[in-house]
Amino acid sequence: MPVTIAHKFRFTLAAASLCLALPAAAAEITGAGASFPAPVYAKWGSAWKAATSNTLNYQSIGSGGGQSQIKARTVDFGASDDPMSEADLVKSGLVQFPTVIGAVVPIVNVPGVASGQLRLTAPVLSEIYQGRITRWNDPAIVKLNPTLKLRPMPITPVYRSDSSGTTAVFTNYLSKAAPNWKLGAGKAISWPTGTGGKGNEGIAANVKNTAGALGYVESNYATANKLTMAQLQNAAGNFVAPTMASFNAAAAQADWANSKNGVVDMLALPGAGTWPIVSATYVLVERKPRNPARTASVINFYDWSWKNGGKVATELGYIPLPAAAIAKSRAEWADITGVTLR
Repeated sequence: MPVTIAHKFRFTLAAASLCLALPAAAAEITGAGASFPAPVYAKWGSAWKAATSNTLNYQSIGSGGGQSQIKARTVDFGASDDPMSEADLVKSGLVQFPTVIGAVVPIVNVPGVASGQLRLTAPVLSEIYQGRITRWNDPAIVKLNPTLKLRPMPITPVYRSDSSGTTAVFTNYLSKAAPNWKLGAGKAISWPTGTGGKGNEGIAANVKNTAGALGYVESNYATANKLTMAQLQNAAGNFVAPTMASFNAAAAQADWANSKNGVVDMLALPGAGTWPIVSATYVLVERKPRNPARTASVINFYDWSWKNGGKVATELGYIPLPAAAIAKSRAEWADITGVTLR
């Protein structure tokens, strides 16, 4: 006999596995939002279809668009790198949970500079994006990079032109780590200089095609496009390279057990080898679904992907959710009404 998620969870939350009911026919679920996790969602979707015949249709339109579409109930789930507040979740009738962890990295196109050679700090990034450092041979950059031959080439800051969770992560980091940052934090910023690109894809393409450009993207996009990544100074004062080891050093410090709505802070954390810009990305579903079967399919997709897609996520440069985060996320599903289990 089918039971509600809330009822079932009282008895099975501690169980090692979760079996979610699906419609008898193959399901198609629709989602939209963050470009940050789009590559891993695409890979997970292909594997899920091969295993179950169910289909994922995901549109990479930016976190702001993902939040707007799930609020308007035009998709089965929204995706956002910028988590919604408790008040907004309650007002919008949504449940939020993290799905995977990634890192934001600065990328540059500076002739003669290879990946991992250039050193940057949060205050220098802040000055560049506020239009106060405009050339690559500025004394502040040269001081950080005495062994590099930096030309008097103009810097073209590249930013997200859409409402972006990656921008929210990047500007929250600057707000935390750069005392000289004055532009605030959020998905949309009034940038005083530079050029915009839509999605992580747009920033990656613009930086790749513009000599002297600087941008910020999820690390997967930098790797996939063979872009030059910079080192960043972390909270311990060390310059660290953007590697899986440095990303994991941040992710390992997250307090998932005490998180609410799956939100944890992984920005500018301590540790000698910690990368300073690491964040989870999130999914939003209806708390009281209009179509419980489709919402069950969304939950099943992520549950299946956590169990079967960890290797794929790692290969793409993401960090799979740890067990504590998965347990917390499954607990969030207890608030979804009308969804049946088998």
